[in-house]
Amino acid sequence: MLHVLRRIQGLKCFTLHAKDGDIGRLREVYFDDSSWSVRYLVVETGNWLAGRPILITPEALGPIYEEKWILQVELTREQIETGPSMDVKKPISRQQEEEYHRHYSWLPYWRSDLFGHLGQESKNENKEEAAGDPYLRSTAEVTGYRIEARDGEIGHVEDFIVDEKDWVIRYLEISTHQGWFGKKVLVAPAWIEQVDWKDRKVRVDLLREAIRSAPEYEEGQIIGRDYEVKLYGHYGRSQYWE
Repeated sequence: MLHVLRRIQGLKCFTLHAKDGDIGRLREVYFDDSSWSVRYLVVETGNWLAGRPILITPEALGPIYEEKWILQVELTREQIETGPSMDVKKPISRQQEEEYHRHYSWLPYWRSDLFGHLGQESKNENKEEAAGDPYLRSTAEVTGYRIEARDGEIGHVEDFIVDEKDWVIRYLEISTHQGWFGKKVLVAPAWIEQVDWKDRKVRVDLLREAIRSAPEYEEGQIIGRDYEVKLYGHYGRSQYWE
């Protein structure tokens, strides 16, 4: 499969299509904050299922058809309709996840290395969290989090860049302060020092000047390997693909 990186906002333009019909549009993504792997897509079903949001795991995803604006889901509408109902406005418990994977006869991701990870140790776990699974986070929740370099604040999270090959978040799209003329840059999760979920802050192990002079990211641009080599070279960091 080709190496394709996509913005979450861009994926919202695609219709998710089951084997026997449309099921809805992407609303947000749940990711594992220890590996930044995408665990679930939250799908708005519109008139179908009375608008009840549903969860789709990357394990169920098929190809993306660019010309038709379709993201294929290798399930039937009946399989989805009869699946366990989960309130996506509340934390998802491990018990609910167990029921979900059991319905589809899938091995849960926490018992498998199917999707792999970035090799980054979790530095941002909140041990006091009791409700639900403390490792699942929403892109909708994290959008807007402030970004702090080692020497000061630099902007906020505007979007996420996902690798559709193995469904991991490769980059956070950062919008810098107006003083930098609204420049956008990309920061990899591996460069994050800490996430303060309570105060909505992401602290990165980088200096402001390094971020200021980083290769600019323009919304909607194709992120090719040449750009990534330049980005990683600028920061002097090891490349994830090696």
